Amino acid sequence: MLRPLRDQILRLSGYEVDSVMSVDEGRSSFWQKHYDLVLMDVEGDPGIAEAEAFCSELKTVQPDQLVAFVCNWRVALMTDCPDDILRMEFDPASFVEGVKEMVKLD
Repeated sequence: MLRPLRDQILRLSGYEVDSVMSVDEGRSSFWQKHYDLVLMDVEGDPGIAEAEAFCSELKTVQPDQLVAFVCNWRVALMTDCPDDILRMEFDPASFVEGVKEMVKLD
């Protein structure tokens, strides 16, 4: 439910967004074009291992690829794979600011 809202917020903030629903779709998109930032929405404990594996795969192929997990505080404490973690208690302004900070690092 929040994914379309986050996508729209990023688009309204001037970002080009490609949004997918699975790691397989993400993998396919990743091979088709360059991304300044890959955001992964990590939902709950079960999603951590899959997100970490995909993050490692991306970083192995492109070590400079920026990756951030979008997750709640509990999941954020349980992982350390991405370059950054955007903790979501969903505040649109903070979300966009976090993305801006990440992209500036590139």
